[in-house]
Amino acid sequence: MKFDANQRKAPIAIIGGGAAGMFAAACAVRRGLKCVLLERKARLGSKVLMTANGRCNFTKDVSPEDFLAAVGLCSEWVSRAIRALPPREVIRFFRSLRVPLRRMADGRMFPADGKAATIVHAFGDILRDNSVPVITNCAVKDIVPDGAGGFVVRTEAFDILASNVIVATGGVSYPKTGSVGDGQTFARKLGHRVEPYRPGLIGMETSDSRVVSHAGKRFEDGRAKVLSPDGKVLFDYRGEVDCESFGLSGAAVYNCQRYIQHAGLRDFVLEVWFGRERLKFSNLRSRPVKEAIVTLGGVSLDDVNPATMCSRKVPGLYFAGEVLDIDGPTGGYNLTLAFATASLAVSSIARRVH
Repeated sequence: MKFDANQRKAPIAIIGGGAAGMFAAACAVRRGLKCVLLERKARLGSKVLMTANGRCNFTKDVSPEDFLAAVGLCSEWVSRAIRALPPREVIRFFRSLRVPLRRMADGRMFPADGKAATIVHAFGDILRDNSVPVITNCAVKDIVPDGAGGFVVRTEAFDILASNVIVATGGVSYPKTGSVGDGQTFARKLGHRVEPYRPGLIGMETSDSRVVSHAGKRFEDGRAKVLSPDGKVLFDYRGEVDCESFGLSGAAVYNCQRYIQHAGLRDFVLEVWFGRERLKFSNLRSRPVKEAIVTLGGVSLDDVNPATMCSRKVPGLYFAGEVLDIDGPTGGYNLTLAFATASLAVSSIARRVH
């Protein structure tokens, strides 16, 4: 399965070496499909290494139905991908790579050693052992249909001729990890609509002394609610609340922030419990998108077939992961969405090829 550097041809070019890209390459290996993986940074999985504070909560051990219910807004669109690769299949995949795993009481799954690098190394091993060409420090500059049903994937140093392309470049949060919006730019140029970017799963700002005086403290048994101005509970989540120098973070706050963004709320109250404190804040501002765990927005779902992950505009062009306008709550959902959409893209290509 070696890449022919002279002809520079590949049945599948995977652009982006994050969660979706690495999983796509691993799925291609298991289906006997040749591929090449292109990553703009010096190593694979830069953002994966940051997940769950470096511990990598890669999925949640729940049924597909419970998973989709928690995802909410885009659940119908991603349902085929999740039912084809439900959380327990993700768990089985990592066990097949001999990664020792740890299940938390609430179903969150981690590598047993608590190191995200273990997950990234497992991907590296399967790609190395199967001679998958991985080209790092290689930013893709353009994707051009070649007029014969394939594509020219252009980089600064060379072009690759690919029969199929999977765009798995992520969102625009944490740009230092390589998520700079490349895939959305390619998509827009090829006629796809891109939904506006917004921050998802991120802290909210307040200078209230009752919060900032606790900066650096984490309250595992916290809770946060989103209320309407008249006091109606719109969203409620029990989980970690962290106090920061800028305000509030932690799983409970992140999931409330995600709800606020998706609901488009401009007038709301955030009620937060931590320690012995119960505080209310009106219309807190989210931190900037570059700091967000996930990017809301991305390639419009109207332009991608949810049964295949293939573009409705350009045959042979596929999308996977956060480059799409999909997202889930904190707790392993977003990595699973990346894995499931990547797996569906590869299985669709396999059907097309065979």
